[in-house]
Amino acid sequence: MSKNDTGDNQMRLYRDLAWTWPLIISPPEEYVEEGGFFTEKIRQYERLKTRTLLDLGCGGGHMDWVMKKDFAITGIDINEPILMEARKLNPEVEYEVGDMRAVRLGKTFDAVMIHDAIAYMQTPEELQAAFLTAYEHLKPNGLVITYCEEWPGHFMQNRSKLRTGSKGKIDYAVLENYYDLDPSDNTYELTFIYLIRREGHLDIQTDRHILGMFPPDEWRRIIRDIGYELIEDKFTHSEFPEDEYYPMFLGIRNE
Repeated sequence: MSKNDTGDNQMRLYRDLAWTWPLIISPPEEYVEEGGFFTEKIRQYERLKTRTLLDLGCGGGHMDWVMKKDFAITGIDINEPILMEARKLNPEVEYEVGDMRAVRLGKTFDAVMIHDAIAYMQTPEELQAAFLTAYEHLKPNGLVITYCEEWPGHFMQNRSKLRTGSKGKIDYAVLENYYDLDPSDNTYELTFIYLIRREGHLDIQTDRHILGMFPPDEWRRIIRDIGYELIEDKFTHSEFPEDEYYPMFLGIRNE
């Protein structure tokens, strides 16, 4: 992180720039395939007839928008502004502010999903805390499901993605850049640069996110150490290059 960086330009996608999530960054319609994939995997490996689902790190609720037809969902996120977007999209879903590393709701669920928010765990201890939170909220034989998006040997330095489009009176271009400042540690940076034009008036915004990156063996160790029965699968998507997949980890709380 450069010396000029402050907390003011970090995690803005979930705070003051939360309005861009459904409009620019990731419209809910883009989650139909992914939400269907997660639903299929839950049904494939469940040992309960899954009805209740806890979504840890639910963000703007776009996975919930797809999956709510199959499950009664409770969503947890640490950022209230992004939860406001989720509530607008899914008024029938219960949403609460909470940190996936520490939240305890005092009730259990048939399944727990941790979608891409798991990438915000920056240390093995934080990753373990998230899986322990899931464990504490699972019924016996309940299932946790998540995936590993980046790991050493897979990460591509300085990878960039450009998204452009128009929504109403807004024209936009958003650059996403992935960069690992220190390959010896467990983190990398995702930086967004927004060019937003409202009726021709340009607004430039930046937003930086610090994400965690761990070898798959570290995920396996943590999941097993907590007490889950580990199941491994592959998360695939039509937008991935041929033969590309993310390691998918599922854990069953056997009791």
